[in-house]
Amino acid sequence: MNKNVILEFPKPERVFNKQIYDNLTDYSSRIDLWYGGAASGKSHGVVQKVVIKALKQWSYPRRVLVLRKVGATVKDSIFQDFLERLGDWQLLDYCKVNNTDKRITLPNGAEFLFKGLDNPEKIKSIKGVSDIVMEEATEFTLDDFTQLNLRLREKKHVDKQIFIMFNPVSKANWVYKTFFEHQFADTKIHLSTYLNNRFIDSNTKQTIEHLAETNTAYYKIYALGEFATLDKLVFPKYETRLLNPRDPKLMVLPSYFGLDFGYTNDPSAFVHIKIDKKRKILYFMECYTKRGMLNDEIANVIKSMGYGKELIVADAAEKKSIAEIRRLNVPRITAAKKGPDSVMFGINYMQQFNLVIDERAQPMIEELDNYTWIRDKATGEYINKPIDNFNHVIDATRYAMERQALISNVSVKDKINIYKGFGLGR
Repeated sequence: MNKNVILEFPKPERVFNKQIYDNLTDYSSRIDLWYGGAASGKSHGVVQKVVIKALKQWSYPRRVLVLRKVGATVKDSIFQDFLERLGDWQLLDYCKVNNTDKRITLPNGAEFLFKGLDNPEKIKSIKGVSDIVMEEATEFTLDDFTQLNLRLREKKHVDKQIFIMFNPVSKANWVYKTFFEHQFADTKIHLSTYLNNRFIDSNTKQTIEHLAETNTAYYKIYALGEFATLDKLVFPKYETRLLNPRDPKLMVLPSYFGLDFGYTNDPSAFVHIKIDKKRKILYFMECYTKRGMLNDEIANVIKSMGYGKELIVADAAEKKSIAEIRRLNVPRITAAKKGPDSVMFGINYMQQFNLVIDERAQPMIEELDNYTWIRDKATGEYINKPIDNFNHVIDATRYAMERQALISNVSVKDKINIYKGFGLGR
């Protein structure tokens, strides 16, 4: 293939959603912000737009910095999205793909560099950037955005842009305050919902529309793409900070590990926590979540993180999976003592602690921001039962804390109740 790539789409409706197609070659704003509900096709479309921009002939080849807040999430998310778009257009065979450094070089010399902003020092060494893509922008901080905006100043490149994609969350998030509460200079904002995605499958569409009947707040956020106040959160307060595992104050604290199984619709979730009983602080050190994982993949992830020999408490409903993982050299994995009220007892125990979350543990932060009590539709009152959603890392945390809860220094009456809740009798 000649380096001067020309893409032709005789039937663009088969390739693009209309909203993306109408803005495909619009580079007029420095900030190109795409937000909205679930399954709206915004990330898919922005990747299409960025690829086509990079394939154009410019005076200097584009150098696009593609970011997630956490580097470990790049491989299975935005990096894969770019590979798939290039594959769809039969361009991948003509590209140079470096899977180790997460770099894609196009036939015309343009580059996509994929990084995590959890290590800002690595970003500082990258020069000559023409465009920046911030996937899941609400995971970043205002300071992250400010620094990136200041760094996008390479004089030789024209039409420099920052592409921002996200689902709406709390109005307290920096994205809302920066771009919606105030007017940020040279910004174009695009709202999309599942109704703008002509490629959505019927099952996904039905699931989203069902939210109108089950949870009004979720419907506003995940169907309509609105910033909305969620119902009553189970864990309304937590703190985020960058936790250093080599911090002497953390190193002396005991570690606990939990695993919740998922596959098609729900992710498997593995969590590493530390508990400071004296100061009543629960530290979320690490978590890993991914859909479609087989047991051998779960075992490999645990071992690659360095926890293959640790005691891991896993979902008791998956005894066969626990046995398989045990045979895959994770010998101390064991089943949780799952009783009829174990969810509530686990939540009650977690609520005794101040929660401190490593800012790279984004799946946990997302769950805490979305895990709510159920509201009775008839009475409008909240009931003492959480929703069965946004709870995979939280469930893994309950399993990790289980034994600590059972031997916790609580009253005899509460200890009896906890034992009963875990199905252990008296």
